[in-house]
Amino acid sequence: MTALNAQLEDWLERLNRLVAQQRAQGSTPTAVNAREGLANMTATLVTARPTLPRVVDALVDGGRYPVPVRIYDPAPEQDKAVCLYIHGGGHTAGGITVYDPICRKLAVASQRLVVSVEYRLAPECPYPQGLQDCVDVVRHLWPTLDDKGFWYQPELAVAGDSGGGALTATLCAELQHEEEALVQQQILIYPNLDYTLSYPSIHELASGYLLERERIRWYYDQYFQKGEDRAAASPLYMPITPGLPETLIITAGFCPLKDEAIAYRDALQKEGVRCTHRHFPTLLHAFLNMEDLVEADCAEAYRTMAAFMRRRAD
Repeated sequence: MTALNAQLEDWLERLNRLVAQQRAQGSTPTAVNAREGLANMTATLVTARPTLPRVVDALVDGGRYPVPVRIYDPAPEQDKAVCLYIHGGGHTAGGITVYDPICRKLAVASQRLVVSVEYRLAPECPYPQGLQDCVDVVRHLWPTLDDKGFWYQPELAVAGDSGGGALTATLCAELQHEEEALVQQQILIYPNLDYTLSYPSIHELASGYLLERERIRWYYDQYFQKGEDRAAASPLYMPITPGLPETLIITAGFCPLKDEAIAYRDALQKEGVRCTHRHFPTLLHAFLNMEDLVEADCAEAYRTMAAFMRRRAD
């Protein structure tokens, strides 16, 4: 295996010492410390925040729940395609504010209208409520953009990292049989795609690499609270047909979720779905949330996403 990036290794060593101290003092996972941890890491390690000419908060009402969104427009006087961004956080953490700098960077890199979704989180709102929010935003986004006066082309890419990648792949699976395609591209950034924790990297990288197996299990327990069939809810085990959108998958070498993402790539390609895979062998899970440590790699990830979306436009 390629060595971990040196700056990440130094940071991770300090983090692991802190985690060990907290565990020795009896600390256990809660929604509060999960949310604080992701928010603090992102605020500390993603310090550049590009200025955009127009950023608007809005609600998308699909009839079940008015879903808050934040819309980033890099070029208000030009028509542009749209990218819906579904944040990570294990279905339990993250949000519009936490992911604001990441969505700004994606808007600048892609020159697309980027729409960030504040879907409901577990454990307060377990499966399938967050997923329903994301599906409703996909189905009802255009009237919201019209109401706010945005110039756009009705062409949609959906991107998500980690748990947001799971939601992205799940909604695309649910929508693949629609008569008219609602999603033209999906971008999965170190996604979780197998809620059964069955692939080797989950166990080979079980501890010491930021996202740990028992923490993953805890996240899934917050999300699934009613004995749901976790395999049936996993995008990796859902029907895969040529009706799925063109896909970009981004993985990291020291991410425990990498093997399930690779298996999903292989399944897509077997069914003839166009799929691009970009692997970052020296990085950790959630590296976009620690950009200041790996700026060049993050810049390459944004360029990769932008080029993938431009390819559709071309």
